[in-house]
Amino acid sequence: MRKPVLLMLFIMVTWFVISFVTNLIGPLMPTIISDFHLSLFLAGVLPFSFFIAYGLISIPAGALVEKRGPRTTLLTAFALNLAGCLAIGLWPVYGVVIAGLFLIGLGMAMLQVVINPLMRTTGGEAHFAFFAVMAQLVFGLASYLSPMAYAALMQQPGAATRPLVWVQLYWAFVVVYLVMIALTAALRIPHLTLTDSERAGTLATYRELIRQRPVQLFFLGIIAYVGTEQSLADWMSQFLSTYHHYDPAREGAHAVGLFWGLMSIGCVLGMVLLRLLDARLVLAVFTTCALGCVALALFGEARLSLLAFPASGFCLSVMWSIIFSLALNSVPRHHGAFSGILCTGILGGAVVPLLVGLLGDRVGLRLAMLTVFATLGFILSVAWWARPLINNETVGLLDLFNLGRRGNAHE
Repeated sequence: MRKPVLLMLFIMVTWFVISFVTNLIGPLMPTIISDFHLSLFLAGVLPFSFFIAYGLISIPAGALVEKRGPRTTLLTAFALNLAGCLAIGLWPVYGVVIAGLFLIGLGMAMLQVVINPLMRTTGGEAHFAFFAVMAQLVFGLASYLSPMAYAALMQQPGAATRPLVWVQLYWAFVVVYLVMIALTAALRIPHLTLTDSERAGTLATYRELIRQRPVQLFFLGIIAYVGTEQSLADWMSQFLSTYHHYDPAREGAHAVGLFWGLMSIGCVLGMVLLRLLDARLVLAVFTTCALGCVALALFGEARLSLLAFPASGFCLSVMWSIIFSLALNSVPRHHGAFSGILCTGILGGAVVPLLVGLLGDRVGLRLAMLTVFATLGFILSVAWWARPLINNETVGLLDLFNLGRRGNAHE
């Protein structure tokens, strides 16, 4: 019993590390812009270099898990993370930071491909939903703490006047990844029996799927969602600094942390709502609320903007899971290959923030961030045109409480 507990703890720590490192990019943006004297477009290349890795490696990583197993995949991923952090720590110049973030992005994509089936195998199929929720909460906690760690570092005496102080964080990550590599080598990691939804497909399978219009539309839906999420997370601190003169190391970092924290809370509420209501209705309501929050964030006065940006994170919370599940429920077969295609859509986190930066240099960041209305508009359209073969099962409100009582009695 002890070994599965240790392995599950290792999995949760991995989720924490994935989230903590990934979500540091947003609060760092204003500081890196200042340190390297970047235009908004060149700053947008930072998240681009990180998230484009997802588009390149998600499907090959799935094949690596199948052929070489979870230990090799984990070690390769952590080695890439370590190499990227070392590069940034040793040579903190713009070009090397871009390359380092790309290497870290490759590692993160590989980790996310292997960690879900490893969590299912370790905890058991019957408990997978419980551990998936736990992982989401751990992910959200790390997302909240990451900007706080940056803020604490920047508020040390003299830190604000010294360039490249943030590089210390990547040296800390070097230590973290060395520990993760040692743990991966020491732990007994089970062989994975992948489900149909976790297996990579053949080239012919991918060709068959890509020709289908629902597959194309849901792929665009994932691009739109991740593009929205990352554009808000990456640019909100810079926006608050530019238009409302908030300190990126204080109010800006806190806003980014709260954005991710509220997203995690929204996920819990979303799970309840999806037991009561059709997924498409939940998606439509949350997306409409997100549009309102973004409008207030971009055009409201300073205090309102500071609150509305994080509130948009709460509204975004259900979108990934709903779009993903609607997509998989809209095709009768090849769910593993389709999952790989959808995960490739994470490259939206590369493309949309870069587009915002490019437009921001020409028309200003406020007008450039109107791009988010287009991506949210497409997500809203998913609620109307999605025609899943299987709808999410719903119960009445009283039945929901009865289910909870029966579950407690069973335990």
